[in-house]
Amino acid sequence: MAELLITFKETLEAALIIGILFTFIAKTGKDYLKTSVFGGLTSAIVASIVFAIFFQLVLGGFTGKTEAIFEGVVMIVAAVLLSSMIVWMARNKNVSESLENQASAVIENKKNAARGMFLLAFVSVFREGIETVLFLYGIFIKDSNLSIISSLVGILIAIIIGYSIFIQGKRVPLKTFFNITSVLLIFVAAGLVSYGIHEFEEAGLVPYYGPIWDINYLLNEKSTIGVFAKGLFGYNGNPSAIEAIAYLLTFASVSYLWSQASAIPQKIQKNNPINNDSCPSCFEDVSKKGQVKCSNCNYELDLS
Repeated sequence: MAELLITFKETLEAALIIGILFTFIAKTGKDYLKTSVFGGLTSAIVASIVFAIFFQLVLGGFTGKTEAIFEGVVMIVAAVLLSSMIVWMARNKNVSESLENQASAVIENKKNAARGMFLLAFVSVFREGIETVLFLYGIFIKDSNLSIISSLVGILIAIIIGYSIFIQGKRVPLKTFFNITSVLLIFVAAGLVSYGIHEFEEAGLVPYYGPIWDINYLLNEKSTIGVFAKGLFGYNGNPSAIEAIAYLLTFASVSYLWSQASAIPQKIQKNNPINNDSCPSCFEDVSKKGQVKCSNCNYELDLS
């Protein structure tokens, strides 16, 4: 389940990025640049696969204590990146404006416009690919397993939603999707930190004093429900005190930062004399001045 959430969110972000770029290019009449965007997307996907293979080869070169340290570091890094992404998405509601500004700057440089658009698409999508590799690897270490089917389902759902928004012009509740996945991914991030500490304990970098409780007789980690709970919520039937504290601190701190970031647009909107609102299709900011067209998804809006 955690794999589905991660691939869904990362793929949806990548789909929104490409959709916004294509929409912006169409609005500016520079249709020839669509080839550059598609090239950047394809290259980013290939580069992400190469990175995943290279990452696996590097991992295979570690054994024993070094392997435990490496895995612990990867899990902590993955948790930090995942937490940062959750907070960033909550804080930055108008992603299209930032992306369109970058695209506009690229198009103004006519000589290197094609190359610039290629790089913009490549870097934006490749970043999502690297994060996906790190997140999925962290889950693989924690659960000793990775569901390819769940991962592919997450990718498929995200592609369908992206297609519905930019091709079909459907009203898709992205804000709801991101809120639900963000809450669930906070549990995933806490589980990654906790298990990263577990790896450090195995390597001897963190002292291990034994489990503070053992409830595996009630809910075994290897049972069907236990595997699900471990993968999605970071369940551990016999954690050490440090692991439990790390889990709780991570969950509490990321939840607090996410709730604060989510509340920022509401405060601004309440005190904003322009009286802005959001597109019900993609939730980008639009001006409340009668009939308008969303700059992100081109959906006709009546916000009067």
